[in-house]
Amino acid sequence: MAPNCVQLDIADGVATVTLNQPEVRNALTPELRVAFREVIAGLEGNDAARCVVIRGAGDHFQAGGDIRAMVDRLDLDPATRRATILEGIHMLHLPLFAIRRMGKPVVASIRGAAAGFGIGLVASCDLAIAADDAVFTLAYCHIGASPDGGSSYFVGRTLGMKHQMELALLGDRFGADRAKELGLVNWVVPAADLAAETDKLAGRLAAGPTRAYANAKALFNQTNHLTMESQLQMEAERMADSMLTEDHAEGIKAFMEKRKPVFKGR
Repeated sequence: MAPNCVQLDIADGVATVTLNQPEVRNALTPELRVAFREVIAGLEGNDAARCVVIRGAGDHFQAGGDIRAMVDRLDLDPATRRATILEGIHMLHLPLFAIRRMGKPVVASIRGAAAGFGIGLVASCDLAIAADDAVFTLAYCHIGASPDGGSSYFVGRTLGMKHQMELALLGDRFGADRAKELGLVNWVVPAADLAAETDKLAGRLAAGPTRAYANAKALFNQTNHLTMESQLQMEAERMADSMLTEDHAEGIKAFMEKRKPVFKGR
């Protein structure tokens, strides 16, 4: 594995995951795939991390697949190539499952290019903040491929059908303001302010009621998958769980005392 191709720093409840192969715009090299999966898996049960930020080193967030690996696969016979592709994609899905499953907010902080898998990764995160010079493209059609990396699911849950097809069939590049208009990102900030604004947002989330966040995330993950009765039953159960925490008691006391609550994540 390339040394430090994904870096992890945890401070004050915020885990910062940096895709660290800027020489290839943080594309999905075999080494980065493995390291990203391992780092995200380790964070899921790490109580020191109450918020996760995913960013790219250098000038770009994540530029999609590793074209060099795709070239190498062309020499394989069709059956072997298919098996290799399927195995790689299934393994790539594991960190996406973990991002959605983990009971803590995950924030994408985007500068430069977010292409292919980069868009799927942004869409899989709970919140996204982008520099005003960020550029997005689903891109797959340009190499004769269809979307992967969760983009058909996460982008599909975010955009209407016509916009989904526009991104998939044309693969045009679009800027941060258009990404916000489509609902792929929450905030667009000046590029020079991205790091500071990301830190401010992550700090706010890390200081929040972690268990309540986890329950809210679990509820919204199930939207459109459950019947109304099942969804409302889940709401009741998650609310009861949230209200048994120390953070809930602190929130009530702080409200009555007209002060800001101090949540501990338990």
